[in-house]
Amino acid sequence: MKKEAKELKLGLPKGSLQSATIELFKRSGWKISGMERSYFPSIDDKQLRCSVVRAQEMSRYVESGSLDAGITGKDWIEENASDVRLVAELVYAKTSFRPVRWILAVPQDSAVKKIEDLKGKRIATEIVNFTQRYFSRRKIPVEVEFSWGATEAKAAEGLVDAIVEVTETGSTIRAHGLRIVAELMESSPQLIANKKAWQDPWKREKIEQISLLLQGALSAENKVGIKMNVAEKDLDKVIKLIPSITAPTIATLYPAAALKGVKWFSVESVIAEDVVRDLIPRLIQNGAVGIIEYPLNKVI
Repeated sequence: MKKEAKELKLGLPKGSLQSATIELFKRSGWKISGMERSYFPSIDDKQLRCSVVRAQEMSRYVESGSLDAGITGKDWIEENASDVRLVAELVYAKTSFRPVRWILAVPQDSAVKKIEDLKGKRIATEIVNFTQRYFSRRKIPVEVEFSWGATEAKAAEGLVDAIVEVTETGSTIRAHGLRIVAELMESSPQLIANKKAWQDPWKREKIEQISLLLQGALSAENKVGIKMNVAEKDLDKVIKLIPSITAPTIATLYPAAALKGVKWFSVESVIAEDVVRDLIPRLIQNGAVGIIEYPLNKVI
């Protein structure tokens, strides 16, 4: 009898996180194709079955067990009050995997200075449940309505007294003539798992593998590898210049006799990409030769 192949059902977010997710998985070792055209994209791993789901709905499907794991924002987990296992926070500064803030904003000329001033007022937002819970816990009665879009304009035009909206820098909020009163929540992308799936040893191991490699790819962001050759007499000077995660890797070049009796070392390290342009001239001045800079996919 043929043994049934094991499979993990993985949810990939549609929308603003979509392209960043494809790129992150690529750097982690998985190639995803067809995500733009299909709700069931291909992935070069027979143990994974991918489904494309809106980030707003992801945590509900993971909680129900329709998906074993998925990627979504902390904000939508909070909005849905989903009972899921948080596996990893995924912060990816170069793309859409950046933390965002949900803020409370009012028109510039509003008399509202603090959240307590909104007692009895109307608020528009996409995260209705979270907003209602936020004010209820503080015993501030407010009317919260769902916003289908153009939320900033509703406050600017006086249709509502305030909005709860997502922002990165606050520039869009200010451009609509609004003023931020408070930050209610910071949200970042999360890898989450169904609690029952997490108790399954095979599924947990697979989810942990995904988590490890995704975080490894994120750790490599804005970092490069650098290696060089250094004569023994210059080694201490060069080592003092090189930043690293722990300490530079140093290996003796072989054979030393072929290098005219001078003992040489190979020095290698992982450093922040933005320091390389200043570091390389200093390394050369202190005796380093044959310097190589190379990109990194993962740092684990």
